[in-house]
Amino acid sequence: MEADNSSTGRPGETPVSTGFPAIDEVIDRLRMGDNVVWQVDEVENYSILARPFAKAALGEGRKLIYIRFAPHPLILKPRENLLTIKVDPAQGFDSFSTQVNTIIEEQGPGAFYVFDNLSALVEDWATDQLLANFFQVTCPYLREMDTVAYFALTKGKHSHVAVARIRDTTQVLIDVYRVQGNLYIHPVKVLGRYSNQMFLPHRFSNQSMTPIFQSGEASEVLARASKQPLRRKADSSVPWEAVYKKLSRIEQAGVISPERAQELGALKQEFCRMMLGDSPQFNRLADEYLSLNDLFAVRNRMIGSGRIGGKASGMIVARKILLEAHGEMDLTRVLEQHDSFFIGSDVFFSFLVNNDLFRLRMRLTRSSQISDEEFKQVEKRFLAGRFPPEIMGQVQDMLDYFGQAPIIVRSSSLLEDGFGNAFAGKYRSEFCANQGRPEQRMEAFLNAVKLVYASAVNPDALAYRRQRGLGESDEQMAILVQRVSGSRYKNFFFPQLAGVAFSHNLYRWTDRIDPAQGVVRLVFGLGTRAVNRVGGDYPRMIAISHPDLRQETGDRIKAYSQRRVDLLDLSQNTFCTKPFEEIAKSGDYPALHLFVSSIENDFVQDPVGVLLGGIKNPVLTFNNLMGQTDFVRVLKEITSKLERVYGYPVDTEFTASVGPEGNIRINLLQCRPMRLPGVRFKDAPASWPSRKESVLFRAGRMIPGGVINKIRYIVFVDPRAYSQKASPDEKKSLGRVVGGINRHPALQEHRAMLMGPGRWGSSNISLGVNTSYADINNMSALVEIGLESAGHVPELSYGTHFFLDLVESQIIYLPVYPDDPAADFNFSFFEFAPNSLGDILPDCLQYRDFVKVIDVPAASGNRFASIIADAESQKAVCFLEEAALPDSY
Repeated sequence: MEADNSSTGRPGETPVSTGFPAIDEVIDRLRMGDNVVWQVDEVENYSILARPFAKAALGEGRKLIYIRFAPHPLILKPRENLLTIKVDPAQGFDSFSTQVNTIIEEQGPGAFYVFDNLSALVEDWATDQLLANFFQVTCPYLREMDTVAYFALTKGKHSHVAVARIRDTTQVLIDVYRVQGNLYIHPVKVLGRYSNQMFLPHRFSNQSMTPIFQSGEASEVLARASKQPLRRKADSSVPWEAVYKKLSRIEQAGVISPERAQELGALKQEFCRMMLGDSPQFNRLADEYLSLNDLFAVRNRMIGSGRIGGKASGMIVARKILLEAHGEMDLTRVLEQHDSFFIGSDVFFSFLVNNDLFRLRMRLTRSSQISDEEFKQVEKRFLAGRFPPEIMGQVQDMLDYFGQAPIIVRSSSLLEDGFGNAFAGKYRSEFCANQGRPEQRMEAFLNAVKLVYASAVNPDALAYRRQRGLGESDEQMAILVQRVSGSRYKNFFFPQLAGVAFSHNLYRWTDRIDPAQGVVRLVFGLGTRAVNRVGGDYPRMIAISHPDLRQETGDRIKAYSQRRVDLLDLSQNTFCTKPFEEIAKSGDYPALHLFVSSIENDFVQDPVGVLLGGIKNPVLTFNNLMGQTDFVRVLKEITSKLERVYGYPVDTEFTASVGPEGNIRINLLQCRPMRLPGVRFKDAPASWPSRKESVLFRAGRMIPGGVINKIRYIVFVDPRAYSQKASPDEKKSLGRVVGGINRHPALQEHRAMLMGPGRWGSSNISLGVNTSYADINNMSALVEIGLESAGHVPELSYGTHFFLDLVESQIIYLPVYPDDPAADFNFSFFEFAPNSLGDILPDCLQYRDFVKVIDVPAASGNRFASIIADAESQKAVCFLEEAALPDSY
């Protein structure tokens, strides 16, 4: 990106009015020395803005000069004290520039200027590079003379390179456009001034400025106003640029012969593969649903080159399926406007090579082993990297487009969200509250991109790749940049609703539920609490077939509800978490009556009407949302339509909002094929075990289907010892110990089961052992022990990234409640079985009071453990096989 020359000269500090008090308030007025460029879609819009400026200037006794050179209608009509000077651009760049500079010299310091639309100069000079040259010569001189000057450019008429040069030179750049009859003013650059609303698009009406905070409205407005928001070199050597140009020429030719139609189809497929990838299953959907214009739209929003990755591709195709495939509901009025950008996968490799990181990444990928401490050092190396000027220029264009709207930087690797590999939660996503001065917003965004790039070699990702046989595969990291859905509330920004929706429900808590109709995991605020396991907080689980059915009753509804909200704090420019009551206490949050209930004497009371005066201690139940809106019906339509077209169950992420009339709006953030767990091994016992002494435990809640035989090792973290004896430091270390056991060759050669208190994978060590996917990925079964006397309560992980890890790795998950007599929990076996921890990890013997590695045959007289889990009856049992162990085990 070119150096910013806008600071040339010292501007005066005297405030100057634009003639519109509302605009003055947004940009903190003009300053002496400002050059103001208005990018307009119509010259008339420039006149609307220039005339009040001229009136205000003349009213203050300023010297005002109108430079007239274009054939369009007069920007300023003749009036007293207005000096109009005509300059002829037909004489060429040199003569025209000299005449204008002479006028500036003659009029002296402190004069005000209004120029005709600069775009008219191209008609005489035939190149917008000369236009940029003129501006770069004239603007600094005007600033040196302490003037204020108005200019206009027609949007979309000039190369991005020329506009970038003008942007870098001017002090103030403001986009002006009409969308559906409304006039919008969007400051892009305002040198030396800042406010927390300055760079948002504003609706301009009756001389008032209304900032557009709501993400859906902002997306719709900007998508219509900016067809090609990124600068791109005319002589770009990107491979798909040649295909793009051929496609453009054929499409613009009008009537297409059969031969040309065949060529068009082949080129379209080639263009699609170059950007979206070459998965046969996915390409079938892309070829059918993505039009040429859809592919052009992707190209116009891609920073750099390469592919956009699995997450981005899945989102784009899923959206088109919902808009075009036949269904029971018209979703065109439901789905929010797509408003994303893409950083191509080629940028990732260029970043690695240019910053001497390629060999590091190659070494880590091949070794598949890295500690958390080593990874922190890797992140520091990535954060020190730099991007080339062309990429920086395109990033600047994108940030200008978004203004101060919060954005999220999401991984979109080539293998991510594909048929067979989800990589759910393996790579990083980074929120950018996107507040502050332009240079601060740029730095925060680039750091977010670098952290996502570094996550390609984090321990969880490497373990996942190794287990899926992808260690040496070509895994390039593209990035999806999305506008954060939601709107501003006080100093916070967040969506009303967010969650995950599955087209198939794997965990039925009653046989009344139809698993084929799917399930939703719903939260208030950002969706981070829907996809992650968070201690002490519970999303609302909604069975689409029976949305009113809950697992809990009475006061347990409050105990198992969402208490905290993830959001973006715009005043602090950061991601944060707040208690729900802090958001709800004023009662003025939009549509809150649809989300909350009160619970008194074990009775749930939902609000009647929109007023919450009678609601004390509101609890998030979302009861009225389901009873008074089409929310569940909409999600049923979305998931069922996608499953039908995909030919495969699907897993989606979404945000949602409720309009004033109760209308539902959905922003589809992600869609990927969903893997269904099944019976893993064919040699299942023909019947349930009859001898109680052979049973290790039974489970009867949230049971998946599956059978595991010949479990040799049980890794048992004692719930009582963990709760009563372990220090905080010991609890923090236990995840590392479990990870070491998980990676030991003995446990990789034989089947193993992991059992422990509360919630595996929770970041809160008081609720369970803090482990990552890399610490559990070799286990065949994962058991969460809910021992009430120790204060441990398992949490249904369904819908989280943690859950998807278990499903993809075919790890059976079982919550077990030993205090329940029906659990038949064999305390004596786990208490008296010998501990082989010293044989597995001799350096970790200090943890033997908390962690026990049980060699089942050695502890049970040469028998193995087995698990039978029946999803239909919601029963599971773990027992010791009666068959003797072969001599050669």
